[in-house]
Amino acid sequence: MPDITIKGPDGSFGAYLAVPDATPAPGVVVAQEIFGVNQVMRDICDWLAGEGFLACCPDIFWRIEPGIQLTDRTEAEWARAFELFGLFDVDKGIEDLKVALAHLRDRAECTGKAGSIGYCLGGKLAFLMATRSDADCTVSYYGVGLDELLGEARNITTPLMLHVASKDQFVPPNAQKAIKAGLAGHRQVTLHVYEGQDHAFARLGGEHYDRAAAERANSRTLAHLKRFLAA
Repeated sequence: MPDITIKGPDGSFGAYLAVPDATPAPGVVVAQEIFGVNQVMRDICDWLAGEGFLACCPDIFWRIEPGIQLTDRTEAEWARAFELFGLFDVDKGIEDLKVALAHLRDRAECTGKAGSIGYCLGGKLAFLMATRSDADCTVSYYGVGLDELLGEARNITTPLMLHVASKDQFVPPNAQKAIKAGLAGHRQVTLHVYEGQDHAFARLGGEHYDRAAAERANSRTLAHLKRFLAA
């Protein structure tokens, strides 16, 4: 599958594109974790393509350093990942994801329907794609900092699914309580809690990976995407 270049208002940036066997297909923009467009993100795009979606993961760290591909295996890579997280401009990142969404919709391989999915930092961005973009649906895996963004929830007009880890070390209990209360009763929001799971429980090969919880979350995600991105 190819690496492509997407042109945005502030410059061009790279992205990984996975194309399904049958096209045109619905599009999905994948918002990366803090490790860049690494093999984990590329594998997620390939998984989505295998399920019939045109999947694209843009490099949202390009303004800091293009082409970041870290792993979660060494302390040095974790340190660099958190450094990038601290330098990252969320508002600019959302604009890049919106450009990527428009790019997908304009491709001949796409039906015109397109949504977004994100993990960790990308889970936060997926929430913001639900509040700030015209994505047809969104999915957020263990998004960080969502409790600080609840004022935007009134802008959610298309279906959003949230996967929340009950023991998430980066989303403490008080934050989870606020998220649940702030989104309770929202007609467009479905929130699933994975009891006993820590952050990144769906990252294959990660320290906290849990196969049963990951498969349950991924099954729900696919059902959500297929329901709301059908042509």
